[in-house]
Amino acid sequence: MKQLYIKQNNIQMKTLNDFNFENKKALIRVDFNVPLNDKFEVTDATRIVSAKPTIIKILEDGGSCILMSHLGRPKGFQDEFSLKHIAAKVEDILGVEVKFVPDCIGEEVEAAAASLEPGQILLLENLRYYKEETAGDKAFAEKLSKLGDIYVNDAFGTAHRAHASTTIVAEFFPENKCFGKLLAQEIESIQKVMETGEKPVLAVLGGAKVSSKITIIENILDKVDHLIIGGGMSFTFVKAQGGKIGNSICEDDKMALALDILKQAKEKNVQIHIPVDVVAADAFSNDANTQIVDINEIPDGWEGVDAGPKSIKLFHDVVMKSKTILWNGPLGVFEMESFAKGTIELGNSIAESTKNGAFSLVGGGDSVAAVKQFGFEHKVSYVSTGGGAMLESLEGKTLPGIAAILE
Repeated sequence: MKQLYIKQNNIQMKTLNDFNFENKKALIRVDFNVPLNDKFEVTDATRIVSAKPTIIKILEDGGSCILMSHLGRPKGFQDEFSLKHIAAKVEDILGVEVKFVPDCIGEEVEAAAASLEPGQILLLENLRYYKEETAGDKAFAEKLSKLGDIYVNDAFGTAHRAHASTTIVAEFFPENKCFGKLLAQEIESIQKVMETGEKPVLAVLGGAKVSSKITIIENILDKVDHLIIGGGMSFTFVKAQGGKIGNSICEDDKMALALDILKQAKEKNVQIHIPVDVVAADAFSNDANTQIVDINEIPDGWEGVDAGPKSIKLFHDVVMKSKTILWNGPLGVFEMESFAKGTIELGNSIAESTKNGAFSLVGGGDSVAAVKQFGFEHKVSYVSTGGGAMLESLEGKTLPGIAAILE
């Protein structure tokens, strides 16, 4: 496999391929913050599966792995947030025995790490049992650093947090630190969309609020050729241009900003596509009466809840001529079956375009949930594992967890 270097601000970054882990202990920050049911069984193991390639590469080199993660937001030592609940699932997915230690710092942990043989895995207890983790405490990070020879960050989901295990601990490994395969892949995918992707580049932004996507829109206008604005936030743009939106969701205080975004897009030669028709409902309910109406002519008492058939066709055509696609946010209230069609059809279009050779990245919250729910997970090029981290990357921010490895 060729040397994988990822340039972020022209700094070459180290990945797993820059190290031979033979007889080395890798201290790996993974993101095993997975959902559990009331029987403490893992209900979605995506994040564990995503960490597998990094762990296996280190074991195959002849190294051992010390895995550290958080789970939920515990207040002190709370048994329901213990990583012991997921140890069996991790073992099952990796196909290798996983030793669990009921703490993440201290003598017992240091002894368990010291006695680890090549090919073995040690899972530490929940890092957030200690408030020092989220505080980014240096002394706590130093205690963690004593456990391994090489620090590997493979937790994109927490890369936007300057916590002890994601950022501060890297200071104690000035030469021996790198990105895991998952994190390297996340950064590469974002860079494809933001910098190196084949044109035309399309961003699809959906969801309810313009306010949560403003910084992203402003950052990507320089990088895309087409921008589809769908979901609830499209109504702010429609009303700002004089359309009648009935009872649809709208941020009146963001209308001037919406007009400014349209103006900026025109100046930058970016084509903005807003739905032309919508499915309107007379109540926010799956069983509401519906009608298809022009997006500028939504009657009073009715609200737009999904993209209409003309919009779906319009968006399909834009997707099919794009070579690089970012999808962030649904086109309608997809959680209600009656209003999921626009989001499903967009997924079908992106899947078809991907099959024809386009690169497609799905990232950030609701769109990831939609992709999983409707079975598009393996029909797009890459599904990001990080919500907030993905959004901050798209806003153009350098994430602390990434910066710490580059320093």
